[in-house]
Amino acid sequence: MTDTPDRPSLRERLRALPVLGTDLPGLDVGAAPDEPSVLFVRWLGEAIDAGLPAPHAATLSTADASGRVDARTLILKDVDGDGWVFATRADSPKGAALAQNPNAALTFLWREHGRQVRVRGPVVPLGPEASAADFLARSDFSRATALAGSQSAPLASRDAYRTAWDAALARVRAEPDVVLDTWTAYALEPTSVEFWASSPDGQVRLRYTAAPDAGAATPLPWTKELLWP
Repeated sequence: MTDTPDRPSLRERLRALPVLGTDLPGLDVGAAPDEPSVLFVRWLGEAIDAGLPAPHAATLSTADASGRVDARTLILKDVDGDGWVFATRADSPKGAALAQNPNAALTFLWREHGRQVRVRGPVVPLGPEASAADFLARSDFSRATALAGSQSAPLASRDAYRTAWDAALARVRAEPDVVLDTWTAYALEPTSVEFWASSPDGQVRLRYTAAPDAGAATPLPWTKELLWP
């Protein structure tokens, strides 16, 4: 599109966009708990209570064996002793990338609160039982979508998708215990969790880092440090 004298350029329009508000909860570093999962769950709960849209949505970033990076948005399923839990097909592009290189990152953004969290570490599958339980907890429509065809494979037409999806939904309702054999629950076991918050006083970055020699310690010993914005 050609810019005209009465229309600002895209760069100018982007510069003029508001980013964050002024009435933000910020981050009280002095009150930060020893465990990053405690602070994360607190922030997530505040986002849920405030009615923020899709507060459990996160960007999963992966890299395959050749170093090619990819990212996509998915839904967080839980935060527990296993780590940050999500699920997908093991034969999907992200599942294939994780099989080649388990190191990944999850990024959460709650724009209305001026908060972001970055969680980094290796991803491990949680096993058949946890994977089946996650699949069966999904809605009929969601299970039908997973069963209808190979995720990210070329699709001939929307009609072909609808035919396959209708058949998959019928199967789900006829066989309520059917589980997709490639469906896998994963946990990202964090080695680093970084909290970022904006406030009228400026930006605050707080990083938790797991001790490299933690071994099988439960819970993990964490170090906290402030970072320059």
